[in-house]
Formats: sequence, C-alpha cells, structure tokens
Amino acid sequence: MKESHVLDEIDRALVHALHLDGRAPFARIAAVLDVSTQTVARRYRKLRAEAGLRVVGLVDPAKAGLAQWMVRLSAVPRAAQDLAQALARREDTSWVKLASGGTEIVAIVHAPQTLLLREIPRTAGVTAVSAHYVLHLYLGGPTAWRGRARTLDAEQQRALAPTDLPDREVDGSRGLPSPADEPLLAALRRDGRVPLAELADATGWSPATVARRLAELRASRALFFDVEIDNTLFGAATQALLWMSVTPAHLDEVARELARHDELAFVAATTGPSNLVAQALCPDPAALHHYLTHRLGALEAIRTLETAPVLRTVKAAGPLLPAAPRAGNLNRPPAPPSWGS
Repeated sequence: MKESHVLDEIDRALVHALHLDGRAPFARIAAVLDVSTQTVARRYRKLRAEAGLRVVGLVDPAKAGLAQWMVRLSAVPRAAQDLAQALARREDTSWVKLASGGTEIVAIVHAPQTLLLREIPRTAGVTAVSAHYVLHLYLGGPTAWRGRARTLDAEQQRALAPTDLPDREVDGSRGLPSPADEPLLAALRRDGRVPLAELADATGWSPATVARRLAELRASRALFFDVEIDNTLFGAATQALLWMSVTPAHLDEVARELARHDELAFVAATTGPSNLVAQALCPDPAALHHYLTHRLGALEAIRTLETAPVLRTVKAAGPLLPAAPRAGNLNRPPAPPSWGS
C-alpha cells in the first residue's frame, strides 16, 4: 500500500466484515455499510492490489489430526532470508517471520509428525533449532486481532453473521475434513472467496453439493476463514514475538488475561522453557515498551520474558501466491496430511 494512503472508515469496515464472514456477498456487506455494492467491490479490489488483502480458508489443525509446532531457527545473516523463503514455500508451514535483527526465523509447522525438524539441521547456515509444540491456542486462528475488528457496531456485526450454516453444529465425522475434500480446501487456501461455480469445477461436484459441504465444514468449525492484510495500515508499525515462562499453576490464568489485551494478536501455550508465546502489535517502540513494563510487568506469574522484534512476515496464513519454484533440501513436498477419522 502506498505510504500516502490511509484506510478510511469504509475500508476498515470492509476488513472487519470479512473477519466476521470471509465469504459474505458484497451486496450484503454493502447493505450493512450503507454504501453501493460497486463501492464495496471496488474497495476490495484496491485493498487486494495495494494492501495485500486476501481471505483464506483454513482447516483447524486439531480437526484434521495435525499437530502445530512453532519452530525457531537461528541462522547466519547471509542464509536467513533464503531459509525463510524456503520454509514459506512449503505447504505445511504458515506464519513465517524474520525476527531478532534478521538472524532468527519463526514458523508454524502443521504436520502429523515433525519430519521438517530432521531436515533443517542439515541445511547450511543454521546455527540453532528449537521446536515448541502448541498445546492450546488462546488467541489467533479464527479470532481476529482487535485492531482490525473494532469498526462495526454490535447491530452491524449481528447482520453480518454467516447465514448459510446449519441451525446446529454438525456432529460426527460428517463435519470433519476428509481426503475427498482436498480439492475444495486447496482452492479455499488460495482464495477463500472463490465463487461456487469455480469450486464446483475444482472438485467435480455440483454447486449445490459444494455449498452444502462448505456449510458442514464451517458448522463443525473444521473450516474457518482468516483475513490477511498489512497490519501497519491499522497502526501496528512495531511487532514483536514474546516468549514467556509462566509458573504452571498460573499459566491458564495468565494466558486468558493476555488474550484480552488489545495489543496482542496471538497467544498460545507451548512446550519448552518458554511455555507461553504471544505476538504484540504496537504503534511504535515506545508503545511496546509501555506494554511490556506496565501491563506484562504487572503479572507476577511471568517469570521470564524474551522479546524478539519482527522485521518482516514472509508468509502469513495462506500459501504464497504465485507459487515459487521449488529447489533445495527444504523444499521437498511434505507428506500428505493424516486426516482424522
């Protein structure tokens, strides 16, 4: 996005609306925002072209039988960016970030087993590797960062709640992803707003069957839609990963408290010496310092805190577009997901 561009109220409302329902028709969003459908469509196209806006359809890893690992790699400066790009090109990674002066890479790996961890140590330039199993997600995934989701009022939010879902949550295996869903899910990972007709072509199903399957997956919470966009447009010019060690007896209490903080976009309990990790989004370094010293500093159960400034997000939730050519050891296609039964 050009530096001179500032998101106005309509832009912010559109992003908030997409967080509520990533597949909401433009006409429905327009009616809630009291603007024309053409205005919403034009703003959406502009934000896609200039701000990296993208809606992506994602499967809940727990519903798909996949583990989530946060992998931290330290690398020599000349290798760090190439390594981050190589990780980003893999289909089993998301949230690839360059941190700590550009010599640390942090990635989330979704896999039935951590095959990746046996490949990384043999990669030139890597000086250290640690892996942290994500035990519980307190904030993130289908829950939007509040900095992007505070434009619409309660009545508008109710009007934009998904309307095409079953009256009750789908139970049993019918609501879980299966190998037959992979063409549908692959298309939604690239673009969560793909029209039903295109999804029908991708799957070989009828549009009615696609719509019904989408509704089942969403109702079971196996499928959710996330929004990618440049967070600096919402005032988050300073970002950092926070690695905390919390006394086990107070871990859940502290994590739930952190999940209510407007400065945080991600909070998860993990294994390892740092058993709680968060992502902070702040306007500037002074605001981050104030948050660390006043809000986190007031929580006595946090025994240690490591702050790793994020320089760049190489990959967000969805796959890289367009797909980069694969090369090298780290770019071997991962094993197919082991879907839950």
